[in-house]
Amino acid sequence: MSRWFAPLVIAAALALPGTGVLAQDAETLADIRQEMTVLFVEVQRLRRELSTTGGASSNLAGAGALDRLNAIEAELQRLTSKTEELEFRINRVVTDGTNRIGDLEFRLCELETGCDIGALGDTPSLGGGDAPTPPAIAPAPQPETQLAEQERADFERAQEALASGDFRAAADQFETFNATYPGSPLSVEAELRKGEALEGLGDVRQGARAYLSAFSLDQQGQHAPEALYRLGAALGRLGQTQEACVTLAEVGVRFPAAASVTDAQSAMQNFGCS
Repeated sequence: MSRWFAPLVIAAALALPGTGVLAQDAETLADIRQEMTVLFVEVQRLRRELSTTGGASSNLAGAGALDRLNAIEAELQRLTSKTEELEFRINRVVTDGTNRIGDLEFRLCELETGCDIGALGDTPSLGGGDAPTPPAIAPAPQPETQLAEQERADFERAQEALASGDFRAAADQFETFNATYPGSPLSVEAELRKGEALEGLGDVRQGARAYLSAFSLDQQGQHAPEALYRLGAALGRLGQTQEACVTLAEVGVRFPAAASVTDAQSAMQNFGCS
């Protein structure tokens, strides 16, 4: 696996049950650790009180309470240690994943004529970082009846432009759609189809950036296999054969039952992937 492709593996790890929630709520994890520390101090204080008031008494109830406090203290120490270990692992995954996604964006910008690398800015942290709220991520597919009438009409209008070959209008309309309806159930597909429209205009580099954006929005959703396949194919057409082969191979690894696997395998043969 090439160095730059690690964010895909990291994204898969963040999508595992339980891990994604913690990655999105690192602040809560810190709060839990703080509460454990406070509780630990309170337990220590209670132990001192029991130890100093017990004296030479053979009060069995007092000894039992002390034993229970000892057990609670041991469990608190264990949980605190596990919490700190988990927090460290999450921070390491988020930092490494963010850096590597930023590296891929930098590579795409290098390939693009007129792209200002200095204007790229910092890559948003995976999982939202220190932001007070999580970033806008496409929600799970919802029934189409939940879409607003105007929202549906705008998306269908952009689809019609794409189907008719009016790629300029389609690209503009899909971009406007996501700006107008952030977090829409159709936002991932809109980004994906914008990439198709851009490629139809001959702008493969911007198309690749749109595919990367679509995959980043929802790395396990129904459009993720196609976005990953189209990203790999676009990289191959840009002359980035090694990165293309790794990306295309990942389609079958991550989504073995997806229809895009066949397309990815065909593209790998065309690019001479080993």
